[in-house]
Amino acid sequence: MRTEKMTTELEIYGTLGPSCADVSTLRQMFAAGITGMRLNLSHGTLDESSQMLEAFHRAADAEGVRPSLLIDMQGPELRIGKVKEGACVQEGEEVLLAPKGVSGETGEMIPVPEEIFDHYEKGMVLLLDDGKIHLEATGASDGDSGRIMRARALTGGLILSRKSIAVRGMTITGKTLTQQDLMNLKKAAKAGVTDVMQPFVRGADDLIEVRAAMKESGAGNCRLFAKIENRAGIEAVREIIPLTDMLVIARGDLGNAVPLWELPRVQKEISEKCLQAGVPFMVVTQMLASMEKSPVPTRAEVSDIFNAVADGAGAVMITGESASGLYPVRASQYLVKTAEEGLRWRKKRVLRQRS
Repeated sequence: MRTEKMTTELEIYGTLGPSCADVSTLRQMFAAGITGMRLNLSHGTLDESSQMLEAFHRAADAEGVRPSLLIDMQGPELRIGKVKEGACVQEGEEVLLAPKGVSGETGEMIPVPEEIFDHYEKGMVLLLDDGKIHLEATGASDGDSGRIMRARALTGGLILSRKSIAVRGMTITGKTLTQQDLMNLKKAAKAGVTDVMQPFVRGADDLIEVRAAMKESGAGNCRLFAKIENRAGIEAVREIIPLTDMLVIARGDLGNAVPLWELPRVQKEISEKCLQAGVPFMVVTQMLASMEKSPVPTRAEVSDIFNAVADGAGAVMITGESASGLYPVRASQYLVKTAEEGLRWRKKRVLRQRS
């Protein structure tokens, strides 16, 4: 059951990270119109993020605002383990993968979840870091230290610890809540958390379990956001919508679950279902991706933000742009101004339709 809390007309989120983890930068982001910040707990705990949270609260107090604090849980998402800093794979290069915690005499290996091996098929394509890197499985064997998978890089790139991993065409996930998720929920209220975002929601049962855990942990007053990131979520979206306070169209892993050329249609279809049900939805991932390195976004990016809001989105969010990018304040300004322009257009369209 959804909470009684209602969203504002348009919520605009940034993401906490090293690039904006100081009071001055956060104040500028709030002044620009950012209404909330996301904290990605796939990479750490609330306790480990205490300095960032302190800066968040100090900045909010200094600006006289009450921004939302959204924690993004680990959930059932599969992630790469710890890899050597700066590990890079070249296109055509052979790489070795092993279950997390396994090492051997075969050289550097990428640690991946055990579930990947349980679904091994020769030729299957593994998508790393929201699909930035593609690996094609070429063979598997049992070595002295455990199972090993060989793969060829179809698309190379920098491999980073704790980034997502998926298998094209397969839905492979773990438990709804990890032990770390449960620990974070117990600390959520004290940390000032207002919203909880559950990744890879597969159906109603996931949200029922999370809502019960929130209540038991003292976080029952927080809103629950449901991320749609796989085919199971797409197929169950009608049963998910009534149980969430905000449905999140998370296009990173969703773009791994369906061919990229189908992603815009899927986004439109989910948006329409939310509008029909009167449930707010958020659009996220790569909204201003170029601004991680560039001070100015692309025309396509601002059009994407505008169209998401024009289509009825109740919230939009940037991630790496503010967490690790070079221009967190400028990215926030572009996000806010473009989203507000989309909202003005949406209101004018409604007035025209009524007249």
